[in-house]
Amino acid sequence: MAEVEQHEGEQDLEKKIEETRQRFKNEFLQDSTEKYDARDLDRLQTEDSVVESYLAWRLYVVDDTLKMIDESLQWRKEFGVNDLTEGSIPRWMFETGAVYLHGYDKEGNKLFWFNVRLHVKDAKTAMDKKKYVAFWLERYAKKEPGLPLTVMFDMTDSGISNIDMDFVKYVINCFKVYYPKFLSKMIIVEMPWIMNAAWKIVKSWLGPEAISKLKFASKSEVQTFIGSEYLPPHLGGTDPFKYSYPPLPDDDFQTPISDNGPIVSEDDAESKDGELESRDALESSFSSEVAVKPKKVNFQEESVRAEDGDKGDTSVRTRGARKPVTTFKGVLLDVSPAEELSFGSGETEKRSLIILNNVTKNQVAFKVRTTAPEKYRVKPSSSCCEPGASVEIVVSLHGGCQVSPQDRFLIMAAEMENVSSQELAQFWKDVPKIKIMEHRLRCHALESNKTASSPLKNSPPDTSISGQQDLDTVLSRLSTCNLRLEQKLNMCLGHLELLQRPSCASVHYRHLHRNHS
Repeated sequence: MAEVEQHEGEQDLEKKIEETRQRFKNEFLQDSTEKYDARDLDRLQTEDSVVESYLAWRLYVVDDTLKMIDESLQWRKEFGVNDLTEGSIPRWMFETGAVYLHGYDKEGNKLFWFNVRLHVKDAKTAMDKKKYVAFWLERYAKKEPGLPLTVMFDMTDSGISNIDMDFVKYVINCFKVYYPKFLSKMIIVEMPWIMNAAWKIVKSWLGPEAISKLKFASKSEVQTFIGSEYLPPHLGGTDPFKYSYPPLPDDDFQTPISDNGPIVSEDDAESKDGELESRDALESSFSSEVAVKPKKVNFQEESVRAEDGDKGDTSVRTRGARKPVTTFKGVLLDVSPAEELSFGSGETEKRSLIILNNVTKNQVAFKVRTTAPEKYRVKPSSSCCEPGASVEIVVSLHGGCQVSPQDRFLIMAAEMENVSSQELAQFWKDVPKIKIMEHRLRCHALESNKTASSPLKNSPPDTSISGQQDLDTVLSRLSTCNLRLEQKLNMCLGHLELLQRPSCASVHYRHLHRNHS
């Protein structure tokens, strides 16, 4: 029964998407297409996820969705969003450190920092500042499509001179209109009491769909939403990160760490692939116990290599791994799953499958990186895929490690022309970054009925450090589950509102009836 309802829901969504596209074409594109960027129109017509994001944010009411799409696409052309680059933004804006992306909240959402004390209202630079915000949002949208952001307004040491209501309203509109479904929550930290009146105005701008996402927190309360490892010391955290430019801050791409060894450069790590291959084959057992020290979050290419035996017996290697049901359509590879890898707490639920499908006419080289190399084993982590062929990659949780929503995987791919697989190390050294396709996956912890019950039956409550870690994991899972339930509830309310909305004919009939009476 549930499967039938899900299928009917998917059909309804497809109809909504098609109706939205057709009506936008008929009602907004008949006179002229010059007010929109052709690239945005193409995405609207070809990417279902784009239309769905607008529909979801407008509770699946097509009339409201069309108005939102019109306003959003006009803004994108006015600001030249598709052409915003690091070089098109004044350098001094990057150097201030007033706005940047760094770290994750407890639900695994990227943090978008606004250091309010560094913002000064200036009409001459207002447009550049708005484009600067758009640059960061567009950059994130391309790197992690479909994944929301948590906006962090750090108001420590700020005052009236730092408040720019026009700029704040623009930031809110970015999430309310221009980037639908991007906002996970907006946290206002350490707000001075003198600014209460200003933020009451801000709340009125958010609208009912976003007002529940606004959170006010003191220094002591902010750790409800963000772990100490991603908070600066002045907010009670332990994050050693200090903003500097260049380069752009992006903790997803720090220098890789070699397996159980010191930090080495990308080139050095790649050049040693051959000599490490035989050693890594011995260390790549999923059940092996390797003592490792906690590492700072950064993407590291796993040192595990595909063994020759695996190539001939893929079914054995992938047996028991959770198979993906969604797919991201890339220019070089289709990647399944589209957004997240799921892991359970049971021994049979700690393996997940990534499937790469080559959609080009050439060989495609790929490699997999992760922010938590001490937790996961990946087989194969680096290889190549033949034209039209598929590669199955097994990702396994190592030992007693627990999955965290902050964990990320990065799939990197580049098209190969006249390059043999034995030359992969040199290939990755030489390939230009512009030719590398990147796709990110977050990790998701599945709910388990055994988690809450078994400890109480067999043993007294665990008050040790490990018990606290288990509690944190459960709370993190509950938060993620709550977010998913909220999204589904909004979808149901949208359908219900649509069904209850009276048709034009019935309204006209009641009007005539009253007049007649």
